[in-house]
Amino acid sequence: MKREIHSKYLNKSSHLDNFVINFSTQGESFGNQDRNSLKLFNLDGEILNVKSFKVPNVINKVAYRFLRKSKAERSYNYANKLIDLNIGTPQPVAFYEFKSAFFFGKSYYISHQIDCDITFRELTKDFNIPNHEAILRAFTRFTYKLHENNVNFLDHSPGNTLINFNNGNYEFYLVDLNRMNFKPLSFNERIKNFSKLAVHQSIIEVMSDEYAKCINEDYDKVFQLMWKYTNNFQEKYHRKRRLKKKIKFWKK
Repeated sequence: MKREIHSKYLNKSSHLDNFVINFSTQGESFGNQDRNSLKLFNLDGEILNVKSFKVPNVINKVAYRFLRKSKAERSYNYANKLIDLNIGTPQPVAFYEFKSAFFFGKSYYISHQIDCDITFRELTKDFNIPNHEAILRAFTRFTYKLHENNVNFLDHSPGNTLINFNNGNYEFYLVDLNRMNFKPLSFNERIKNFSKLAVHQSIIEVMSDEYAKCINEDYDKVFQLMWKYTNNFQEKYHRKRRLKKKIKFWKK
């Protein structure tokens, strides 16, 4: 077993070990369990989110054993990096990995659980949320802050930003962190980073308008490119879904 525990939680290491070792039989299931398993555990009154990553395929068992950092380790490292940059994400607590001599097995990422008011996904589905446009514009400025700090969040998608309301201010927290790049972003890379977030043109218009103000660029230039990348992503996404349905049909 390999583990790394944040300095704030070193005195709780035995409790954290217990959460991981007994993950299958203890804890409260939370959220979508399709790809990875999430459970909540109580640590002296603090709720922790323990994410159990799916065991990788045979090729990745070797790659993660010898060549690449695991999703759990990347999530932990990236969370610490974001906090250093004053970018919202749940407090990282620890990561655990289990390996054999030649293969990578299970891995876990533990973080503080945040009970949010909404996620960005709700903004794409419910246009009657109070101050909908103001939240959308604040989110766009948050994304601009990511870009200005050389953060390219590759999974910048509707379910991966938690939003809390705080007396007229909006707080944003990134989750599902294992896919990020840290480098200066070009104009095209910045705009492409919005492509997975929404399908409604009205949302793209608002985000384009706010982002154009942030970077002092022409609105039409920003909107046309953001709308293009959004449509390209949707076409690719639905093409993959159609292909998967055909494959499942033939398997039957």
